Amino acid sequence: MDNFVFQNHTRIYFGKGVVAEYLAKLLAPYGKNVLLAYGGGSIKRTGVYDAVTAELRAAGKTVFDFPGIMANPTKAKVDEGIRLVKEKNIDFILAVGGGSAIDCAKAIAIGSRYEGDWWNDFWLNQGSIDFQQLPLGVVLTISGTGSEFDGGGVITNTETNIKTGRIYPELSPDFSLLDPDYTLTVPERQVRATAFDTMSHLMEFYFCKPDTDNVSDDLLEALLRAQIRNFRSSMKDLKNYDARSNIEWISSLALCGIMGLAKQPDFDCHNLEHQIGAFTDCIHGEGLAVITPAYYRWLMPHAVDRFVRFAVNVWGLAPQGDDRALAAAGVEALADFIRSVGLPTTLQQLGVKDMAEVDRIARSVQTGPGSYKKCTAADVEAIFRACWE
Repeated sequence: MDNFVFQNHTRIYFGKGVVAEYLAKLLAPYGKNVLLAYGGGSIKRTGVYDAVTAELRAAGKTVFDFPGIMANPTKAKVDEGIRLVKEKNIDFILAVGGGSAIDCAKAIAIGSRYEGDWWNDFWLNQGSIDFQQLPLGVVLTISGTGSEFDGGGVITNTETNIKTGRIYPELSPDFSLLDPDYTLTVPERQVRATAFDTMSHLMEFYFCKPDTDNVSDDLLEALLRAQIRNFRSSMKDLKNYDARSNIEWISSLALCGIMGLAKQPDFDCHNLEHQIGAFTDCIHGEGLAVITPAYYRWLMPHAVDRFVRFAVNVWGLAPQGDDRALAAAGVEALADFIRSVGLPTTLQQLGVKDMAEVDRIARSVQTGPGSYKKCTAADVEAIFRACWE
C-alpha cells in the first residue's frame, strides 16, 4: 500500500438507547448555551426532540432552537445560524438529524468564529483552519452522508447556483450518537436515496488508482456487497432493524477516512450531482442514482480491469473471456439495481425541464483531476445528455 496519515477524533456511540445513556454526560465539559440545529420538524413528530431536550435539561444546558435546515443547506441558512450563535453566546452546537443538519452546523462552527468571508475562504475555496472553531456533536436520525463521522460538509449558494463540499478534519464532530431506532421513521423514498448515497461514497473510493493489491479495495468490496444486501432487505421491510442498523454503520464507515487510505479517490459523481442539486434542489441520493451509471459507462473503457473486478467481486458475475464485455456488464448490473430499488434514472424525473437546462447545468460543473481519466467539459455535457431520458 502507498503511504498515508490517518486521524479521526470523533467518538461514536452506537446502538439502542445511546442518547439516554450518554448525551447528558457528554455535554458536561462544554458551556451552558447549546444551539440545537435540526430540519423541518420531523424530530418533534417522532419524539426525538423531546428525548434530546430532556437530556440537555438534565445536563443543565440552556437550549436555543435553530430549526428549518433544508435538505440542501444554503449559505443564507448558515449566515442565519452564525448570527444566532453570536447573539446568544452559544458554547456548543448539537446537530440532530442527517447530513443536512450536520453540514450546516459545521459551516456555522467555522463561520461563527471567523471574522472574514467564511463562504469564500472555506467553501468556495479550500482554506486552512488555524483557529478554534465552535465545538459540535451529533444525534443522527438519517444515515447516508457519513457527515457524523468526518469533517466534510456540503453547502449551496443559491445566489450563484454553486453547491460545493469541503473536508476539514478539524470539523469532525466531538461525538456522534447513532441509535438505529431513530432512523426507522424515515420515509421509504429517503431511505432509498440515502442508502444509494452511501454506495456512491464507497464506489468513488473504489474506482480509482492504485490498482495494486491493497486492503482498502478489499474493505470496499465487502462493504458494497453488505450495502446491496441490506438495501434490498430494507426495501422489503423498512422496519428491519438489523438491515437498517447495518446500513447506518456502513454509511459512517464509508466516509470516516479509512476506506480511502492509500487511494486517489475520484469524486466526480458527486461533483456532477452537486450542480444538478444546485439547479433543481433534488434529493442528493436520487441525483446520484441518475448520474452514476452514465458516468461509469464513460469511465469504464479507461479502467477495464477495475470494472471487471467490480463485476466479479461485487455483483458475482462470472468471467466470460471478454473483459470489456464483463466490465460493461458490471456497470449494467449497477444500473439494474438502481431501477430495482425504485430510484429515478433520468434527469427529467429530477425536474430538469429541457435540454437547454441540461446544458446550463453541465456548463456549471467543476470536475476534479480524476484518477483514471480527467472528465472534460465536453465529457460532462455528453454524460448529462445521456441521462436526459
